[in-house]
Amino acid sequence: MGWIIPRGIAFTMVMVGLTLGTGAKAQELAMIEAITDWSVYVDVDENQQKLCFIVSQPTKSVARRNGQAVTVSRGDIRFHISVMPEQGVASQPSFLSGYPLKSDGVVKIAIGSTKFKMFPDTSSHKEYAWTTPADDVALIAAMRKGAEAIVTGISERGTTTTDYFSLRGFTAAVEKAMDLCK
Repeated sequence: MGWIIPRGIAFTMVMVGLTLGTGAKAQELAMIEAITDWSVYVDVDENQQKLCFIVSQPTKSVARRNGQAVTVSRGDIRFHISVMPEQGVASQPSFLSGYPLKSDGVVKIAIGSTKFKMFPDTSSHKEYAWTTPADDVALIAAMRKGAEAIVTGISERGTTTTDYFSLRGFTAAVEKAMDLCK
């Protein structure tokens, strides 16, 4: 693909998992504000670099295998935007699928009639997908204007999942994160 995921994303992934899961380090992150369907977090890493991100979980999820609706067991499902100024990241979207993604698959995002692609990097984390840096700004602009993001991915086992994320509060949350991590 020709792009590299910044190391700060791995930190973000771990912290989001700990914050929203039941991990022992959850108290280390500070949730600054919940804005409708999005939450704003700030943390400072071991090198005293500030990290801000917003996160939301789906309002609805559907799984299909061979065209039939199926019930599946998934871990945490989240969509985040990370802001890491010390690493030159103004805003980086990522998707946590809650299952190992098909390594050569594409995660599709639809916001109204606007479409984007995210790509898993199983060498970093099997359950995450990222946009290419060239698409980051356009995806965030579409999310600011949209009402819902529909994210479709395929698991290692061939199950297709569709997750629906509300975009209510997205603009205020992303602006807050960007302001906190200037």
